[in-house]
Amino acid sequence: MELSSSSTSIRVPAIVPRRNSSYRMKTPCQARPISSNLFLGFSRISHSVGLFDCTSCSKPVSKRQQRANSIRACSQAGAVGPDHPIADRVSAFKDACWRFLRPHTIRGTALGSVALVARALIENSNLIKWSLLLKALSGLFALICGNGYIVGINQIYDISIDKVNKPYLPIAAGDLSVQSAWLLVIFFAAAGLLIVGLNFGPFIFSLYTLGLLLGTIYSVPPFRMKRFPVAAFLIIATVRGFLLNFGVYYATRAALGLTFQWSSPVVFITTFVTLFALVIAITKDLPDVEGDRKYQISTFATKLGVQNIAFLGSGILLMNYVVSILAAIYFPQAFRRWLLIPSHIFFASSLISQFLLMPAYWNLNVCESFLSDMGIRTS
Repeated sequence: MELSSSSTSIRVPAIVPRRNSSYRMKTPCQARPISSNLFLGFSRISHSVGLFDCTSCSKPVSKRQQRANSIRACSQAGAVGPDHPIADRVSAFKDACWRFLRPHTIRGTALGSVALVARALIENSNLIKWSLLLKALSGLFALICGNGYIVGINQIYDISIDKVNKPYLPIAAGDLSVQSAWLLVIFFAAAGLLIVGLNFGPFIFSLYTLGLLLGTIYSVPPFRMKRFPVAAFLIIATVRGFLLNFGVYYATRAALGLTFQWSSPVVFITTFVTLFALVIAITKDLPDVEGDRKYQISTFATKLGVQNIAFLGSGILLMNYVVSILAAIYFPQAFRRWLLIPSHIFFASSLISQFLLMPAYWNLNVCESFLSDMGIRTS
């Protein structure tokens, strides 16, 4: 019999209680498989441990080997069990908090911020000072806090919906309590506002506060603007598009001692990211149709259909790439053609190829949906 977990495989001797004198077990390899999963009580993470039959074994295990395996198994179990309950809890809590932050949204926030800071520094390389590094890192941390507040408050008020759409999220999965989630979002909001207020002046503070406010009314009753498709995608596009890019660039120039001034590259970056955020806003609900319909959340996906929104999002994204190529062609003085044109041709080609290479059943469903909308029956 073998105990098999996700991280280790521990071979221990089978211990089967004798029910009567006629019952005999010739070798440990003749144990019957147990269908249910066994959960180790010492693990807070509750890794599933299966009991597997090993009837294919040909050689019996000696008593000495059984004793050695038993000692090794017990020592390994003790190492992750009773001796380290606090460490296990801390590890599980850290994992839940990381998932609570929705890491993919942090990557987008960090990438956009780094791009605009780099743009401002390239334009004014003579003003770069190492003393500004700490301020830049504090600004990035404030942005991550703002992002954590917005996605966190959304999870708190979407528990029932997430249990249908995203059961892996920590609150919906039961890995993070609502009380802990509230403490986290309060910390994120307070830390972000404090950092921005102390380091970046009243104007950036007002922009940051506006972003938090929009994120709040998106999720929190009685506003809950996510119920209204147009309002929802405008909020997302505004916060993740215009406010983020404009605010970061403004704050960077202010830290360098410069007044705000638009430039062609900054206009391009802000417009591109805003349209990209628009695509995210209208397509993010594609996998959530079931839960949104169940709880009467109106989105573009529930109103127009998954396939139509997939087409629309792909079209806007393709337009974004095409416009980027045209901008590099018609404004060579503002952009590096050798970089912008090939890269966006690659992105556009990749998008088109993925769209054309969709599974056959997808294309069939699209055709059937189109014919049905036209009043033509296909069966």
